[in-house]
Amino acid sequence: MPIILGVDPGSRITGYGIIECTGRQQTYLGSGCIRTSGDDLAARLKIIFDGLSEIITQYQPEQFAIERVFMAKNADSALKLGQARGAAIVAATNADLSVAEYSATQIKSAVVGTGRAKKEQVQHMVQHLLKLPAAPQADAADALGVALCHYHTIQSLAAMSGQAKSRTYGRYK
Repeated sequence: MPIILGVDPGSRITGYGIIECTGRQQTYLGSGCIRTSGDDLAARLKIIFDGLSEIITQYQPEQFAIERVFMAKNADSALKLGQARGAAIVAATNADLSVAEYSATQIKSAVVGTGRAKKEQVQHMVQHLLKLPAAPQADAADALGVALCHYHTIQSLAAMSGQAKSRTYGRYK
């Protein structure tokens, strides 16, 4: 029953989502946003690090997944996003969690079925898949999408591994 922490990093708003997975069932445990303010980037990064460290202590996830940086139009924004990702990754590695990274396209494809899905579609599908009473806030929904993407990826890899073994053993029996 792995507990997965998904993170949608941002220097102003970092979304997080926690799911527990049993077989093919995913259960919502929690989600939210770590909000930062002010112009001091170092102070904002500390808030992200401390916030995620606290969430990791509270929920004790076994797995950590984060959205990869995409190249934005504004280089300064991309650099700040990369630094926010770094703060999140250090929080995970401090807790001895391995880090899985997924592109926005991979996440949207896993959750919605198309890599060009809009934020509202991700929110709707996260709400549906996790049987939530209402759509989560956009950044929290994106983070839950990261966690769901990670779970679907490890499930697919396990299935492929099992098929490869069964085909191999089947030929030699």
